[in-house]
Amino acid sequence: MLESDVYKRMIESREKMSKSHKKIANYLIEHHETAPFLTASKLAKNVEVGEATVIRFAFFLNYKGYPDLQRHLQEALQRKMTSAEVLARTTDDENDTENVVSEVLSDDIQNLKETLNQVDPALFEKVVYEMIQAERIYIIAYRSASSIGGFLEFYLDLVLQNTEMIQQADGVSEHLLDISKNDLVIGLGFSRYTKRTVEALKYVKQRDAKTVVITDHLLSPLVPYGDYKIVATTEINSFIDSFAAPMSLASALITALTRSEHKKVEKRLQDLEGLWETFDVFYD
Repeated sequence: MLESDVYKRMIESREKMSKSHKKIANYLIEHHETAPFLTASKLAKNVEVGEATVIRFAFFLNYKGYPDLQRHLQEALQRKMTSAEVLARTTDDENDTENVVSEVLSDDIQNLKETLNQVDPALFEKVVYEMIQAERIYIIAYRSASSIGGFLEFYLDLVLQNTEMIQQADGVSEHLLDISKNDLVIGLGFSRYTKRTVEALKYVKQRDAKTVVITDHLLSPLVPYGDYKIVATTEINSFIDSFAAPMSLASALITALTRSEHKKVEKRLQDLEGLWETFDVFYD
């Protein structure tokens, strides 16, 4: 495992490292089974350096940032950890809950910054265009990713009246039976990826439907089946994923679409207001 590229870079670059960088490298090597699952802030705390120093260390090794370095460290383990294993590796007996809120929100802020830096605005606009042009929009999202899928489905169908999220795994074939090249499929999946999501995306690609993949890494198994790929950073010092960045991307897609189609959307919302008032939907 220590023969992998990421550790070779550390070993070969040691002579050029600053004192702080050597401390980080030594910690990563000595704790190679647990360190890959630490966020930048947690690693900095354990090594007793600043979080900015950890981020600069990643760039020093020619990675795109700490999440990029972290993924390479995780891949060096050569197998996916179970949720229980990740929890065990990111928690110890000395962990307390006193600073959890500041730790998690700080991680989310870093995830948002990383995601913003890696999103291509031109590609984002193309995705919005495809959403507007699509006859039907299908959202494929299972397990925890369904929280983002449901958010997208609610607002897209509210204004477009053509969006459906496939929620029942056994009903995939029936829902996608008539899919065509005029339709758009949005697939959401984050480590650990579900087989059903990959299989569904593979099927719709065979039917020539356009596809958008929102995932956490370019090595994600969803990526080969996406015409458009948007990567969102989801790292957090826990067995769960942080969905702050992918949820913000979902909000951005909805907002961009409604601004592009603002006249149609405004008319639609005005009609809906009358309907909501008739059925007394909202609390006064």
